[in-house]
Order: sequence, then structure tokens, then C-alpha cells
Amino acid sequence: MSDRRLVVEADGGSRGNPGPAGYGAVVRDGDTGHLLAEAAEYIGRATNNVAEYRGLIAGLRAAHAIDPDARVDVRMDSKLVVEQMSGRWKIKHPDMRPLAAEARSVFPAGRVAYAWIPRERNKDADRLANEAMDAGKAGRQWEPRPLAPARTAAEPAAPAAAPAAQEQAPARPAGWSGDVGTATTFVLLRHGETHLTPEKRFSGSGGSDPELSDRGLWQAERTAEALAARGTVQAVVSSPLKRARQTAEAAAARLGLDVRIDEGLRETDFGAWEGLTFAEVQERYPAELDAWLASPKAAPPGGESFAATARRVALSRDKLLARHPGRTVLLVTHVTPVKTLVRLALGAPPEALFRMELSAASLSAVQYYADGNASLRLLNDTGHLRG
Repeated sequence: MSDRRLVVEADGGSRGNPGPAGYGAVVRDGDTGHLLAEAAEYIGRATNNVAEYRGLIAGLRAAHAIDPDARVDVRMDSKLVVEQMSGRWKIKHPDMRPLAAEARSVFPAGRVAYAWIPRERNKDADRLANEAMDAGKAGRQWEPRPLAPARTAAEPAAPAAAPAAQEQAPARPAGWSGDVGTATTFVLLRHGETHLTPEKRFSGSGGSDPELSDRGLWQAERTAEALAARGTVQAVVSSPLKRARQTAEAAAARLGLDVRIDEGLRETDFGAWEGLTFAEVQERYPAELDAWLASPKAAPPGGESFAATARRVALSRDKLLARHPGRTVLLVTHVTPVKTLVRLALGAPPEALFRMELSAASLSAVQYYADGNASLRLLNDTGHLRG
């Protein structure tokens, strides 16, 4: 258990309540006050309270990526969030309960303490939330600014730049980095075919959990051969669903590695649509399908939204990055988690999920850097299945 203490300051806002909303969060070293990380995002139409909870979750995730064993002090100017997360107030609104549960899942119980602060002491998180909302209004994604390196007490602070110089300095494009050490690489493998795959039927985590078909088993073996020939994978992590586990076990056997299961890598739960084709869903659930296509927050009847999937996938990503720094990790998962990791790496909007093709047993790869940037290295490679 780490003795390190981190401070999270988080905020969220909505211009209309509900209206266009965004959040901001910063992570500081608890001893020096040095700024370690910033996070912000435009989240579309939402209430102030939802945006504040989303800011809290983002701040906790950022802190977890820095040190998953740290003690965390959360400071927010939202009395509601602080009191509910401290357990002194009941969470009555149904939209708040899953967000609070998600926030509690980032760190073990007892590692996070909450304190209310006045708004004037939460200016950085408030600024980031407004930057995110401004970015969303302009039709773009918020981008982090370079952070100053930590300094010791014996090192003098650099003189502040003149305002004119600050205005003229170009922003660093996302994905461009200096020497930030060895990247962590996630090799993303979609599982092999099941009997549902050729017919393009909805197959998520709420259905019958099908096994690989004969062709799927062949695909898994061919992929395992290709990965073993490359010889770069150092760990294997799989979704808990059978089709992913079978694909992962084939690769792990060739690589001489064990398979670790991560619940966050399971496929989206498609609810009542499980096992149906798109045409069948369009005929039976036309209104629900239109809503699902129009918003990542809409879920199939009895199922899970893409927004909810993205939150749990991002949490798994952060945990795995903290556990495997500088290593190459094979993640064996499904269409939506792979597309989500690619989308988040690119800073692309949620609708990008509908603009990517991902074949069975295809390989993609994303590299993550210590400064928070990510780089897409490969997408939907099926060359190992040819011939």
C-alpha cells in the first residue's frame, strides 16, 4: 500500500441545467501541490449534477492512473456530490446512482476522503469545465495543455512568461510528444467468429454467451501463431465471455503466458436485441433503434448504452496502464470495447463507433505515453488470416 497522497479537484457545469455540459478535474501531489494531471470533456446535454459526478469520476481515474494505491483527498464545491459520496446524504435520483457507484469503484473503500470547498478555491476545475463546454460549442474536442515538470524544493520556479509570449505560443497537437520514455502498447484482438457472426446478429454480454465456431477456432489459432512469431506480447488480458476467453487461451498457450480476466472488457449488453439482426431490430423496435443511433446515452430495451460501455472500458484501460507500464499487453475483447479504445485514443466523438469496420479475429494497436497522449498504430489488420 502506497503512502502517497493525491488531491483531486473536480467540477462540472451545464449551460441550461439541463443543457450543453462539461466537466473538469485536476490531480495534484498532496505534499507539494504540484499539478500532475488535468482532464476535461464536453458531454453533450446533461444537468449540473451529472456533469459534477462525471468530473469526479474523471479525476479519480486520472489519480488512479498515477498511483492506484494512493490515498486521495477529493475537493469539490458541490455540496450534493460531497455529502452523497461521504454517505451522509441518500442518493435519490436514479441518474446519480450508477455514477456514484462508478466513482466508488475506482479506488478501494476507505482510500478516498471528500471535502467541500468554496467555488473560489475550485477555479482550476471550473476553468477546465468551461473550456470543455466552449470546445463542444465549437464542434471540437478539448485538448490538454503541456504540464510543467515537477521540481524539488531546492529548484527555483521558472519566471512566468509575459502574457504576449503565452498567447503566441502554439498549442501542442494531441499525440505529439517529446522523450516520455517507453510507451505502453495495447494489442487489441477481437475474438474469432461464433455462429452469430456471419449473420451479423447482435451478440453482447446479455445473451447466450456463444462459443467459437469451427472457423472461429481456426481464426484463434492462426492469430496465436502470428502473435507468437512477433514475440512482443508480455501479458494477456481477456473479456470474461467465452468467445473472448477461447481466443485468448489459444494465444496465451502459444506465448507461454496466463490469461487474466477483466470484467470491464466485456461486450455491450444489447438487452432485448440480443440474437437479432439489424433488420429485425428495425422492424420490431423502430423508435428505440432511432434513439440508439442518435445518442450514445440511449440503451436498447433492458440493455446498456455506449456511454456506459465507454465509462467502464476507460476505467479498465486506466487500471491496465497502471499495472503494465511500458509493456505490450494483448487485450482480447469485442467490437465495442476495441472501437471505444480507438475512439478515445483519437479523441473522436461517440458517433465514430459507427464509422469503423472491425472484422472477427482482427488486430488493432494503441500506444499510450507517460504524458497522457495516445497513438493509434494499427486498425483491423487481418493479414494473418490470409492464405
